[in-house]
Amino acid sequence: MEIYLVRHTTPDIDKGICYGQSDIGLASTWLDEFDILKSKLSIDSNFKVISSPLKRCAFLAETLGKNLSFDNRLKELDFGDWELKSWNDIPEKDITPWMQDFVNVAVPDGESYVQLHKRVHDFVKSIITSKGNQNLCIVSHAGPIRVILSHILNINLKDSFKVKINYGDVFHIRNTNGNLALISEVDL
Repeated sequence: MEIYLVRHTTPDIDKGICYGQSDIGLASTWLDEFDILKSKLSIDSNFKVISSPLKRCAFLAETLGKNLSFDNRLKELDFGDWELKSWNDIPEKDITPWMQDFVNVAVPDGESYVQLHKRVHDFVKSIITSKGNQNLCIVSHAGPIRVILSHILNINLKDSFKVKINYGDVFHIRNTNGNLALISEVDL
């Protein structure tokens, strides 16, 4: 089974704003970015597209194929009370514990990286153990993609931000009998 992990293109939001599960669209440059992204994919109508339901992924996924489904487990980290706030406006008393242990500490009224890992791991397990062997294109966010790549590359969650994931990046993975192998090069 061939799997492509695709990060959405540039979102339509100012830099420095925390936007995890906020449902924002794509920047006006999306079409140019999409052309570059599509050149990195080798997919055809036999590929099933599975996407985060958030607009910035869903719109891109709908452009990639008609055999499409959405899965909430592919959403970005839930930043709870911090959603749509400037990172600079988040009180130090709230952000410091999270910055010191973002893997285990949940954002107020949000989730921790471990919780994100669990739901993404459940998603990956479900596609690996499914009876079908259909090729997949998965459209998601940096957090879920980073979790998947850290598992494949055997990187601890606390070190997973060493994996560079830009807007519109594509990662090619091969599933052979439940064993995932990264085909693409990864910047660490």
